[in-house]
Amino acid sequence: MRRFLLAVSLSVGLGSGAFAQNAEIEANISAQIQAFKANDFATAFTFASPSIQRLFQTPDNFGQMVRNGYPMVWRPADIRFLELREVAGALWQKVMITDANGRVHILDYQMIPLEGGWKINGVQLLGNADPAA
Repeated sequence: MRRFLLAVSLSVGLGSGAFAQNAEIEANISAQIQAFKANDFATAFTFASPSIQRLFQTPDNFGQMVRNGYPMVWRPADIRFLELREVAGALWQKVMITDANGRVHILDYQMIPLEGGWKINGVQLLGNADPAA
């Protein structure tokens, strides 16, 4: 009986850690998207990893890239978080975004842990999805 209780408590502890990690990652992505919706590129830039910040150098450059390359992220109508998974040692958060025209897009956010919390280290557009599916 003791072993069973130990196994259950260990599983619950591990599960709650994963849940907290998932919640922090979702909050980070959501906050960046909210900053984009407010045209606050300086704040949106703070959610990017240092390598992304070096690549774009300024919040304005970063904002222009998002407006032109990821308009569904800049002005989403709806956001839904799908699975968080590990691929080759990196964490990837899959996100379904519906744009203003009702088109559904699936994006993959690579997340990295830093001292100040989770940062977005890249985004891949996986494709469009049928909203009826």
